[in-house]
Amino acid sequence: MNTFKKMAFALSAVAVAAITVGCATGPSPEELDRDAVAVIRSAFRDEGIAKVDRLNQDAANEACSKALGQELPAAAAKAIEEASLKAVKAPSDGQYLGDWKLGEAIAQSGRGLTYTDDAKTVNGGNCYNCHQIDKKEISFGTIGPSLYNYGKLRGVSDPASDAARPIVEYTWTKLWNARAYSACSQMPRFGHMGILDEAQIRHVMALLLDPKSPVNQ
Repeated sequence: MNTFKKMAFALSAVAVAAITVGCATGPSPEELDRDAVAVIRSAFRDEGIAKVDRLNQDAANEACSKALGQELPAAAAKAIEEASLKAVKAPSDGQYLGDWKLGEAIAQSGRGLTYTDDAKTVNGGNCYNCHQIDKKEISFGTIGPSLYNYGKLRGVSDPASDAARPIVEYTWTKLWNARAYSACSQMPRFGHMGILDEAQIRHVMALLLDPKSPVNQ
């Protein structure tokens, strides 16, 4: 029996067990969660740079997973957002924007972090998978909103100006850890999780905010 069949069989057993939750002798929701996690873990193995420890959840992931399909309690959401915002690291030299051309290459790259990638592979942002970035694109994801004219729509004609500062800082925070603004955001936590380094985030910032960037044309 292959891995997928074994996983399906085991999950079916968990589902059947769930029917008995209302019975006095049935397993508790906590026990069912534990069994389901065990089944899922049994279907994975370390492969290249992708390790099974990626299944380990931090407190925010765990809370959002448990609330899947339901609204996270306000107090819990606030706690996640406050902790996420507090952990955001501002640019070490105070410079928020880099080179939009490099930012475009990062946004369009889906490489990195997969089991087929070498540990030395430079991670991309894979932004196009969820967002429209450039007007010329004919294929892009729609999980997230369009980023076309991101800076222009927000009136950022000079990213270095005091007037643009709030949008610049907001955008940096969003890229670093989107959960600072939305507790259960599905956006990758690029800075917080080390997916992109500080220099890469600067370049993506330029792609979004530089008036010369194709995003704002």
